[in-house]
Amino acid sequence: MSERSPDDAAETTTLAAGETLAVGFARALRRAGLRVPASATINYVQALGLVGVETRSGVYWAGRSTLLHRPEDIDIYDRVFAAYWQQTFVETIRFEGKPPSVTLALDVGDDEGGDGNDDGEDEQDSEIQPVRFSRTEVLTDKDFAECSAEELAELTALMSRLQFTTHTRRSRRQVRATSKGDRPDLRRTVQRALRHQGEPLHRAYTEDATRPRRLVLVLDVSGSMEAYARALVRFAHAAVVARGRVEVFALGTRLTRLTRFLYSRDPDQALTLAMPKVQDWAGGTRLGEGLAEFNEEWGIRGMARGSVVVILSDGWDRGDPLVLGTAMERLHRVTHELVWVNPLKATPGYAPLAAGMAAALPHLDRFVEGHSYASLEQLATILAGQR
Repeated sequence: MSERSPDDAAETTTLAAGETLAVGFARALRRAGLRVPASATINYVQALGLVGVETRSGVYWAGRSTLLHRPEDIDIYDRVFAAYWQQTFVETIRFEGKPPSVTLALDVGDDEGGDGNDDGEDEQDSEIQPVRFSRTEVLTDKDFAECSAEELAELTALMSRLQFTTHTRRSRRQVRATSKGDRPDLRRTVQRALRHQGEPLHRAYTEDATRPRRLVLVLDVSGSMEAYARALVRFAHAAVVARGRVEVFALGTRLTRLTRFLYSRDPDQALTLAMPKVQDWAGGTRLGEGLAEFNEEWGIRGMARGSVVVILSDGWDRGDPLVLGTAMERLHRVTHELVWVNPLKATPGYAPLAAGMAAALPHLDRFVEGHSYASLEQLATILAGQR
């Protein structure tokens, strides 16, 4: 077992056999390549306690609703479910024998604890099955609004690890091709031929060059977004430092360009320079007027053309929703991709009923969550053009 934190006492419970099978099923999904955090496994066990394990459909839908996060994982889930549970549902579920004991412990960190060699060998043979919970894994799925100051600082420090690549676009420039390219390069072909008495033994080619698309981040810093705004500003700083051609704006009752204040690689220094420039922090919201100003001053003139534009906001707007809808429509016409990140989207039962959000929704290419570090990891993947 791993060393336990003195602040987090280990809790030892005896799970029913059905719950032990649920833990094994989650492990089978991980071996199949799915991302199943420990928190999802706990939710699955709790769901089975509510719906029971007497029917195949109950066990199937309990797992599908708690263990899956992406529609594209359903096929893998179905195959693993059939292989894992097919012997269990011949007629009904019957459990015999004494259920094994499962020790639940919280790890201090990924690199701390025991030597890590004992658990793996004895896990299958021993009657005691250890289940480890990583503090970092639990925090990454935690809502920013529910984090303490220490937890939020830990999560924002993790953002420097995010991998930011970019969409690319084809350029008008031509570059040398390493193999047969799109067009013959006459100049280099003649130069090579002169070395062989004018014989074009080695022909050269060129191909279209690529260039990264600009990324534009518009951050809502109004009062309703205060619980998320600092984490999102830190996310914007990580994007500016990690890749080129990034523009960052803060939007509340006015529009403030923050790009040049976020170039420092020291996140604390960057935020110290940027925050005083945002005079409407935690104030009101005028999304429509702010996006209309962005269109007129920067976006339509060239900054948004062919770019990936990301708006990070909960959609609450005190202005006229028609103004916001018109601004979003104009912006959508010139962008390569228009993404709206809403921290409230992860709330159970959420529907985009706010007037501002409803006005913007028809003009979006993507509408995604942004309430936790894990959701921002997925956003970085989207911005890389991988999803």
